[in-house]
Amino acid sequence: MTFAILAAGEGSRLAQEGVELPKPLVKIQGEAMIDRLIRIFNHCGTTDIYIITNNLTPLTQNHLRALQEADPKIHLIVKTTPSSMHSFYELRQVMEQRFQSTGKSKFCLTTVDTIFREEEFQRYIDEWEKSAEDGLMAVTDYIDDEKPLYIATDANLTITGFLDTEPQRYISGGIYGLDERSFPVIDKCIKEGQSRMRNFQRQLVKDGLQLKAYPFSKILDVDHATDIEKAEDFLIEK
Repeated sequence: MTFAILAAGEGSRLAQEGVELPKPLVKIQGEAMIDRLIRIFNHCGTTDIYIITNNLTPLTQNHLRALQEADPKIHLIVKTTPSSMHSFYELRQVMEQRFQSTGKSKFCLTTVDTIFREEEFQRYIDEWEKSAEDGLMAVTDYIDDEKPLYIATDANLTITGFLDTEPQRYISGGIYGLDERSFPVIDKCIKEGQSRMRNFQRQLVKDGLQLKAYPFSKILDVDHATDIEKAEDFLIEK
């Protein structure tokens, strides 16, 4: 399985609240969030890990370059982008080249600050590897987000819409199981001047891709300083 990480955001809210480290290097239970994801992905048997970070944070760049030297599966892009959707577009360019050479096309894309239980993530990856759908999106009914992206589904958990203002049971967890069938969709979004990952997800549905929701018990995002403690408490819950 190929994995990819969106780590090009500025993390401005954390910085404004006194967190000195750039978001990818913020530690949860003593481990940088970017390191935690890489460790989990390796445990899941990754073949490649693609990471994009911005060119505004040398500390993150240097950290990732050191990891890249130690692990040839890591592929790093350094580029400041206007949105997470644009970051995915940049990753898509290099990932497609790799898929063409290996014949594989499935991948799992995550934001750098998504916090989940490792055993649930492994089950999710196992399910995505055997799925015949165009995408398997991680969702949660734990809602602690200022602007959640609600996921509308039918009784079989087929996704029928991505909504800003119509509350549903589930919201997006920032974990996206996709394959190369998503590439023409992201290309279209960029060409049309769209931005934000939620608009890309809406376009997936509009273009007829078959997406299923995969419920996690709980997924957290680390957007504020108080979220760090929440994430640590969550990971020690039984």
